[in-house]
Amino acid sequence: MKKVIICVILAVLLVIAGIVYFNYYWSFGEGVKSGTLNFVTLKGYMFKTYEGRVIQAGLKGSAGGGIQMPEFDFSIQDPRIGDSLMRCTGREVELHYIEYKNSIPWRGMQKYIVDSILAVR
Repeated sequence: MKKVIICVILAVLLVIAGIVYFNYYWSFGEGVKSGTLNFVTLKGYMFKTYEGRVIQAGLKGSAGGGIQMPEFDFSIQDPRIGDSLMRCTGREVELHYIEYKNSIPWRGMQKYIVDSILAVR
């Protein structure tokens, strides 16, 4: 009976660990975004992380004829990349990012994590 309880507890812990890994640490996707760097800030109550926004080229909407401004909000883990991007505000940038299913406070507020700068124009 004791072995059965231990096996059930281990199985439950393994399932929980798998769910946590899948939701917070598994890389869901990656890609490149480009546009005008709007801002990069260092913020957070307990964990200070770099947060930024890139404004991509506008697209005309089908209804109303207005222009939509797609925004790409992201977090940065590497302080060197964050400092570099802070000096590039207002310039055209090309950023490589990794997408996770959910965010973690010490990784950043967004599920998109920029891990490299490909180009600054």
